[in-house]
Amino acid sequence: MAAALGGMGVLHFVRPEPFDQLIPPALPGSARAWTYGSGVAELAVAGLLAAPATRQAGGAAAAALFVGVWPGNMWMAWRWRHRPAAKQAIAYGRLPLQIPMIRSAVRIARGEG
Repeated sequence: MAAALGGMGVLHFVRPEPFDQLIPPALPGSARAWTYGSGVAELAVAGLLAAPATRQAGGAAAAALFVGVWPGNMWMAWRWRHRPAAKQAIAYGRLPLQIPMIRSAVRIARGEG
């Protein structure tokens, strides 16, 4: 989980454009600021998860992060509702995948993973 979050965090800075499109327009400020902010959060959580002393705190932070980005995935699914079926499957498929990610993060927070 630490490696995945670290990689995604880096991608927020290397290729921010796809992440900008996940930002719901109802949020204040620019989409790019939210993209960079979420990239920083992912890198920070990855660091917490990677260190044994902070792994449980990292699990709690990861669970909160995954819940926090869920509205962006919902926004993407809504925006892609008229796209070709394959793209819709990607957009809608992301939503239920958040659940096992959140569960895994909660297990880490409890010291079970």
